[in-house]
Amino acid sequence: MSAADPGAAAPVTLTAPAVKADRPRRRLSVVRVFLGIVLVVALSAGGYLGWQWWGSAQAAEAYDPWFAGYVDVTATPTYDFEATADLAGNDVVLSFIVAATDDACAPSWGTHFSLDEASDELDLDRRLARVKQLGGQIVVSFGGLLNTELGTGCTDKDALIAAYAAVLDRYDVTTIDLDLEGANLTDSAAATRRATAIAELQADRRAAGEDLAVWLTLPVATGGLTEDGTNAVSAMLDAQVDLAGVNLMTMDFGSSKDADETMAEASIRGVTAAHRQIGTLYSRAGTELTDATVWQKIGITPMVGQNDVAGEIFDLDDAKALNTFAQEQKVGRMSLWSLNRDTTCGSNYADVKRVSDSCSGIDQGDEKFVALLGDGFTGRPVAAAAAVTTDEAEEIGSIVDDPATSPYAIWAAESSYLEGTKVVWHKNVYQTKWWTRGDLPDNPVLNEWETPWVLIGPVLPGETPIPKPTLPAGTYPEWQGTVVYEKNDMILFDGVPYESKWWNQGESPDAAAANPDGSPWSPLPEAEVKKLLDALPK
Repeated sequence: MSAADPGAAAPVTLTAPAVKADRPRRRLSVVRVFLGIVLVVALSAGGYLGWQWWGSAQAAEAYDPWFAGYVDVTATPTYDFEATADLAGNDVVLSFIVAATDDACAPSWGTHFSLDEASDELDLDRRLARVKQLGGQIVVSFGGLLNTELGTGCTDKDALIAAYAAVLDRYDVTTIDLDLEGANLTDSAAATRRATAIAELQADRRAAGEDLAVWLTLPVATGGLTEDGTNAVSAMLDAQVDLAGVNLMTMDFGSSKDADETMAEASIRGVTAAHRQIGTLYSRAGTELTDATVWQKIGITPMVGQNDVAGEIFDLDDAKALNTFAQEQKVGRMSLWSLNRDTTCGSNYADVKRVSDSCSGIDQGDEKFVALLGDGFTGRPVAAAAAVTTDEAEEIGSIVDDPATSPYAIWAAESSYLEGTKVVWHKNVYQTKWWTRGDLPDNPVLNEWETPWVLIGPVLPGETPIPKPTLPAGTYPEWQGTVVYEKNDMILFDGVPYESKWWNQGESPDAAAANPDGSPWSPLPEAEVKKLLDALPK
């Protein structure tokens, strides 16, 4: 990503000093047995733990999100990332490592400097040593929009692995971020080649007791990842790469953004859709993950201030709203493009609508995006690099929905559901977009239009069934099995008003919930019941 580039892309993640071989990797499964016991005890006492079933509690135990802002290493004027005073800016993502113009298997900084030249002309090695001396950690980004990512240009697998390794070894990092966009994203042969090389590199490093976390940085629309984006994730998973996560570039939405949406609202829509897609991609690859774990595998990177698309401005309020959302959902990573731009433009920069790579284009006052977006992200990249993805199918399969602690009826395969019906499934509330029968609410689909269900949110602690609105006795006749009812007749059944859809006799309204299509009775909409209650004499 580059503020000066149209359609700027999001950079990559490279982590600080390598974790030593005797340092145990954090496995999400370590706490599961303990939490399972806690849950059983809690349920036996009639309690309910967790925001989103016990998988959420397990994931929250391991939750340690990190923040690192992107720095454009070769931008002019040079940004002194090593001198940053903000705690949130101590950890940085340096961009971009790309293929050299004269050797596609040689890593370079933006095609301008080889690794040695960057040390000599930018004093980069010394500046990175200073970052580490001050307690900061380094993340390196490969790719970007304008140049050729190593996996795209270098067709020799061994040479490609060596090129990636040279960067990791030179800068002593344990996290890499592959920023794929443009031709680097659409080249399917490159995707396979890159994934194969990264899988081998990661396996070799882990076998040697070293951590290697791999992030994909991908463009996102308000409807989620593009098809090229989902293909990129699939290529990595098919090659057995253990992805640390997918970093979503929430910027430059273009026509996918509604005119009345704020940038934060558009970003949240895109991230939420991508969350479903990422969970589905893991499921299709044979790894089942809880919703909470998938959130931890998501990163968010907005372009602060004026975006490359005219009229798209990510302001300070957007930063606050996006940070709140990220903390509520417990996303694993937050970044920004870029630290270079996190300042108000000077008086000699007249046209703030033209994107600058050294200022945001808005009046920030005394505030910094790095502080607003990084608030609450207290983890560090190098610690997060130790995490290893584990299958959670057993946990998901063990979820049992309790009618006594569910606000709506539990989904059943044999039941049919009319548009607008809400159900509970796997401790989440779903609502139908159209009539459906037999469609799993959490069926893994990549696109919203493939499922009749919309995820509303988790069942909350302490919830109980929401009572159906009732009317006083005598408002309508009580239902009787021996009475013949005509279309539009009204009755009460346990106080709940129903309307007859056709002639019937002996058909209990009790069956309407399980078989709304086949039942001759339809419960009166809640809004209508409230109107009737309001009209009754007080």
